[in-house]
Amino acid sequence: MNTGSVNTFSANGNVNFNRNGSMNNLHNVEKAMQKYQQLAKDAQSNGDPVLAQNYLQHADHYLRRLNELNERKTIVSEKPKGLEESNSQSKEFKQSTN
Repeated sequence: MNTGSVNTFSANGNVNFNRNGSMNNLHNVEKAMQKYQQLAKDAQSNGDPVLAQNYLQHADHYLRRLNELNERKTIVSEKPKGLEESNSQSKEFKQSTN
């Protein structure tokens, strides 16, 4: 089996689609969310409320994923600052005790 391909067969014969990390990219997730929002608007204007609701549910999924990624990004960007502060505080403490 080719592990570098986008889809592979699992042991039971079902196709497993790998995303290759595309849904970990903020831009890709935001773009997918906007796509489904636009599809929902189009379906609504064409008089298909069921399809519009379906697309809105997809858009909501990508919105949750976008919020998840933004939260992770915030946590990662704050983490080094906290480590720097604790390191500088421990250095100050060591200097004051000497």
